[in-house]
Amino acid sequence: MRRSPARRKSKKKQKETLSVDIKDKLAQKRKAREAKRKLMGLIGFSVFFAILVGVPLTFSTSPKIGASVAILIPSFVLCYNYPRTALWAFLIYMPFSGTVTYWIGGGNALFQLSKDGFYIPALLGLMQDCRRKRKPIIVSKPLLTTLLLLLFCALLTLLVVNGYKQFLPTCDSLSEYDKFLRDANGEFILDQNGIVITTPCKESIPFAQGLLGLKILMGYIPLIFCAYYLIQDKKRLLFLGRLLVVLAIICCALAFVQFWFLKTGRCAGTNHLVGEDLFKPKLDAKCFVGGALLYAPSQGQIRLPGTFVSPWHWGWFLVANAAICFSVAFSDTAFFWRNCGLIGIAMVFINAIICGQRLALAFVPGILIIMLFLTGKIADVKRFIPIGIGLSVVLFIGFSFINPDFIQERIDSFVSRWNASPPYLFIQEQFAYAIRTQRGILGRGLGVATNSTRIFGDVALVETYHPKLLVEIGYTGLAAFIIFVTHLCFLTFKAYRPLKDPTLRSFASGFWVFILIISYFPYWYPLDTDPVAIYYWFFAGVILKLPVIDKEEQAKLKAQKAAEDVSKKRVKTKKKTPSVI
Repeated sequence: MRRSPARRKSKKKQKETLSVDIKDKLAQKRKAREAKRKLMGLIGFSVFFAILVGVPLTFSTSPKIGASVAILIPSFVLCYNYPRTALWAFLIYMPFSGTVTYWIGGGNALFQLSKDGFYIPALLGLMQDCRRKRKPIIVSKPLLTTLLLLLFCALLTLLVVNGYKQFLPTCDSLSEYDKFLRDANGEFILDQNGIVITTPCKESIPFAQGLLGLKILMGYIPLIFCAYYLIQDKKRLLFLGRLLVVLAIICCALAFVQFWFLKTGRCAGTNHLVGEDLFKPKLDAKCFVGGALLYAPSQGQIRLPGTFVSPWHWGWFLVANAAICFSVAFSDTAFFWRNCGLIGIAMVFINAIICGQRLALAFVPGILIIMLFLTGKIADVKRFIPIGIGLSVVLFIGFSFINPDFIQERIDSFVSRWNASPPYLFIQEQFAYAIRTQRGILGRGLGVATNSTRIFGDVALVETYHPKLLVEIGYTGLAAFIIFVTHLCFLTFKAYRPLKDPTLRSFASGFWVFILIISYFPYWYPLDTDPVAIYYWFFAGVILKLPVIDKEEQAKLKAQKAAEDVSKKRVKTKKKTPSVI
């Protein structure tokens, strides 16, 4: 019995396929060995260099500084060479950075910048990788115009205003006679209110304050580029959402433990203090995780920091993760992870009540309702009703463990605070102050109203974001910022609307609504605060990448459909033609 030519060809193809598979496996093993050898070499070099630098610093300054520098050097080397892994580590470490700063680093400034030890080398390494592979670094060319406009205004303020202040004499060097301006006749010069004008002088380092202010204003914008090349396919997008939900659940669980320790007396809190200390968060009162907290239930004062450095940062973490957990609960393809998103929403909601932050108490349910309508999820009845019922059950179980009187107390505190200082009046007062203190179109200098820059000089207390920008970079800088974020909202909207894959479109709609809200949010300063400042720019980069991922997914669907059609045709032809013997 002879074999047919078709069988001989198929057997030959099988042999060729087998040989190709063996070659591929050998090539993969070779690459794995080379990667392992490279990793071991980098670890060895970085550890040697860390010991060489860290040991002298330990004996000359302090063990903490020496140890932190010794850890920073290997992490910088590894993050530069493995930028994508470093970016994942950056997202994981960021919610716990406050706990590390105060429980391990003792509040050292190096530990406060520790998260940038992942971000900056990863950014540089990813840029170098793109240059080597000839990939574009500017991932959105239309956005470049407004970005350069904002950068130009910021640099102009830095060089002209902060630069001018840097050359002023120090205030300590002025005599009592020189502290006030005088005219040619030696008379005091008065302003329009009849107050003597003081001689311009500097308290600290204005230019360094401006550099740090510039970093806080624009330092995380390159995360758009990082996210664009980190989220390479649909699988990684799903991993991103699931990772952030897991982090939210872990952080909220740790915050529950913190609240329980304070409630049961394992941590003293601030209830035993007197006077003004009863109403201020104290770093000495830190409990279990995080930094400064306020816990004086006898005075109705509770401000918990969770895993962050302060209650303020924790409140914004809850707001950001309300949006993230919502996106996962409605968008993930797996039933298990949709339920995890549901649990995350419930834990974030309960933490918004027990943490004492009025921002979180008002804005967490607010952002959920806004997202429900703006993303169109409320119209998806089949998915909305089960999630709504499940969320109600989880919240009921959660609230059953909390004293109803405590919940009412938090609500009453919020209402009384609102009545005492309505947000719209507060914003008006902040704008009035910013306009009143203007000294030109370039503002008073970068960093002069940013709390994080107070190590380099005095800062003005401005508690809303847009008036803060007006104080620092003036009318032109504020206008440039509004133009830039408006352009970003438009481009991200334009990117996600044509998406055909329902999962990608659902995630993109949730991320875009978050970007839209934060761009124009008038109260407090979210874009100066972790983690909102990180998630905002990162999600923008993800949305800009989704059209590319969507094209790949549509191509896969077409290929899969074509393969199914071919297999169906083969089955039909086999049935029609008899076998050859």
